[in-house]
Amino acid sequence: MPVPAVNRILLIEDDLSMAAVYRSYLTGLNYQIHHEETGHGGLSAMAREQFDGVLLDLTLPDMNGLEILQKINQDELQLEVIVTTGDCSMNTAIEAMQLGARDYLTKPFSKDRLITTLNNSFENQKLKRIVETYREEIDRHNFCGFIGSSLPMQRVYQVIDSAASSKATIFITGESGTGKEVCAEAIHQRSERQSAPFIALNCGAIPKDLIESEIFGHVKGAFTGALKDRDGAASAAQGGTLFLDEICEMELALQSKLLRFLQTGTLQKVGSDRTEQVDVRIVCASNKDPLAEVQAGNFREDLYYRLHVLPIHLPPLRERENDVLEIARSFLEQYSKEEGKEFAGFTDDCELLLSNYNWPGNVRQLQNVIRNIVVLHSGEQVTQSMLPAPLDSLGASGFNATSTLTSVPPAAQAPSTPVPPPSFNTADVAGPVGDKLSELIRPMADVEREAIERAIDLCGGNIPTAAHYLKISAATIYRKRNSWKEQDQ
Repeated sequence: MPVPAVNRILLIEDDLSMAAVYRSYLTGLNYQIHHEETGHGGLSAMAREQFDGVLLDLTLPDMNGLEILQKINQDELQLEVIVTTGDCSMNTAIEAMQLGARDYLTKPFSKDRLITTLNNSFENQKLKRIVETYREEIDRHNFCGFIGSSLPMQRVYQVIDSAASSKATIFITGESGTGKEVCAEAIHQRSERQSAPFIALNCGAIPKDLIESEIFGHVKGAFTGALKDRDGAASAAQGGTLFLDEICEMELALQSKLLRFLQTGTLQKVGSDRTEQVDVRIVCASNKDPLAEVQAGNFREDLYYRLHVLPIHLPPLRERENDVLEIARSFLEQYSKEEGKEFAGFTDDCELLLSNYNWPGNVRQLQNVIRNIVVLHSGEQVTQSMLPAPLDSLGASGFNATSTLTSVPPAAQAPSTPVPPPSFNTADVAGPVGDKLSELIRPMADVEREAIERAIDLCGGNIPTAAHYLKISAATIYRKRNSWKEQDQ
């Protein structure tokens, strides 16, 4: 059973007898008390040591306890502060709470009241830390080499975090250029094997007659050109991670040997009759559907089930909401520094085109496009005319900021002349003024929803385009639409 964490409390109390009483109340509990008699002594203690909470008397000989609260706020110290005083003035209590005090105890108070207040305060502190951690996790813009804050990628980050600590094999799928090797390295970095080697092998780029030797190694004389013993990738990854990319390209004969290796944890070098024990974590990937390859007879079914324990699917760039602009800006900054250029961003029409392009080559294609722009052009902003093929043809063929609106009926488009708001005079109201105001003033949430839905309609259902003109992220629109669906159910 885990031992409860000890909370360190700074007690600032000038009455020594009261301080002794508070100490006796907390004896034997998971609290460690440090006592100071003056306000300046308390401030010095906070500067020297780290505390979880403060039990603060507001009436001190050298200063008012509210001054200490102000100092805690100013220094942004993460402390649970409970104030104690014989003054039961409500104004004092309100002022203390406004300055960040968690609770307010009027002297004298019982042991049970003190313990309950402390327990509630530290439970609240723990929940707050959990919420802050969760917020960081669900709103990550950079993660172990990945760039992007879209909901599909946030889910990928969470799966990587959950799967990294496991010993089970991981199968990564996704189109070419979506970052499968980046994903495998992220799993390795977040695992307990991070200090051991990460070895990557592309099964589709190695000749079929050499791939067995590349994975398992060979002994001298095993085949023509084998002039000495050589360890394979599996041995080189000892204690770490072996990443087998394009696993579906592996020959069936070698698949059986890989299955035996996974089941026994032993390998046999080409040309050797001796087996060797190795400890590696297998991560594999393919841009093909592995189950379809099984059904087509190209991939062993037993190997599929042995490898496909923890699947991770990387979404294509076209399904990653507004990530394309985050990634493009990051590449632009990186390559501008490398090439000594002064690019600082993209023009609006250029961002719109980047957001709406389908990106069949995914992140790798976007990376090449930005590199091409930076190398061949100069300026402060990337314009549409700088875009290389095939994006240049999109601009030339008439794709622009207004082309997405051509299919929208005229009635759905914004009126050319602004409509003035209705006038309202409280003297003309029949009945309570509040009732009439509730009819004329709409809740901000309703106005926001109408504005977003109207923008989506005007942009022909294209959410990234709507987000561009609303000056918000596409991820924000997706989140709000999901919350609206839940409300409407």
